[in-house]
Amino acid sequence: MKFIERTALATIKELSEQFPAILVCGARQVGKTTLLRNAAEQGRAFVSLDDPDIRALARKDPALFLQSYPLPIIIDELQYAPQILPLVKMAIDRNPDMCGQFWFTGSQQFHLMRDASESLAGRIGILDLGGISQGEECGRTSDDAFLVPDTIDTQTSFGNVSEVYRRIHRGSFPALASGRAKNWETFFRSYVRTYLERDVHDLTRITDEDRFLTFLKAAAARTGQLLNVSELARDVGIGTSTARDWLSILGTSGLVYLLRPYSRNVTSRIVKTPKLYFTDTGLCSYLTGWTSPETLANGAMGGAMLETHVIGELLKRCWNRGKDARLWFYRDKAGSEIDILIEHDGILDPVEVKKTASPRLSDIHAFAKVRSLGLPLGKGAVLCLSERARPLTQDVSVIPVGSI
Repeated sequence: MKFIERTALATIKELSEQFPAILVCGARQVGKTTLLRNAAEQGRAFVSLDDPDIRALARKDPALFLQSYPLPIIIDELQYAPQILPLVKMAIDRNPDMCGQFWFTGSQQFHLMRDASESLAGRIGILDLGGISQGEECGRTSDDAFLVPDTIDTQTSFGNVSEVYRRIHRGSFPALASGRAKNWETFFRSYVRTYLERDVHDLTRITDEDRFLTFLKAAAARTGQLLNVSELARDVGIGTSTARDWLSILGTSGLVYLLRPYSRNVTSRIVKTPKLYFTDTGLCSYLTGWTSPETLANGAMGGAMLETHVIGELLKRCWNRGKDARLWFYRDKAGSEIDILIEHDGILDPVEVKKTASPRLSDIHAFAKVRSLGLPLGKGAVLCLSERARPLTQDVSVIPVGSI
């Protein structure tokens, strides 16, 4: 089994020096508990609310629960007993100079963040944790969130198409990336079953699990596409409002990410149609029936899954460092489109994702058009299946997908 050092270890230490409490959120099985246990100093207590007896105590008598365990402490699966948060606030307020005494994990991002932010405003640092990134797997833990570099390394090889799609098909869950889980199909079958039986029931009173699984598979088949809720609902045989509710569940549990279109008008970004991406390509491959990297690479979803992989890597590189992912896409009425705009310091780096090893100038025609509209574009990139980086133009580089 391979040990993979997490970039987020440094982030945990930074947050712990700044806040009395920290909360690590993320999808099921992304390594939240392992991360905190690896980051913990000797003597830090650990308690899991996954234990029914401990969970019952925390819900019925949160004061007694907190008195039962010494500080500092890791409290795992906080979503099962948010009742303890007001008492944690009281404990912090009695000693406002304490730092890093309470470490929490939770699998349901939206509700946990809302409850924690309301109860512990100014007292808690929140980290979204993604799966294992390519940089972490390859030992590049010092890499910053991806920006198009001023200079590019044209000598290093970053893997061929087979290696890229092997990683895409496998996905980024630590159990698979480290080799702890040996059987890909068994892992994801169990993952989906646990997700339906536990997380979905915790978030809503869904009684038709088979219909929700059909919805989950239909959403996976649309990764990398503009989100058409009405069409998705029609294909599954549910109402549009139900489809919106179920999409919210997928987002809340960390399985999907909605990439918003860029607009100078912030309100328009929220109103306009987003693109849907699964956060883990392995899970998406399983749900859509691609049983091997080879069939995925050569199949109808090969391009969409490559784009999904790139979005996932960019998200992980931001989230695992405790940073906001300021990612957008661009599309206008004339049909010009840029896959990704990476925003930083008032600049937008345009990025195209292409399933080719030899991108052409025609692949970046939208860059010049968008620049002519006065958007503050920086250096651009074509992320593709090339093994080595190289310049494409003075302002645009060819960047191997394996290097991000």
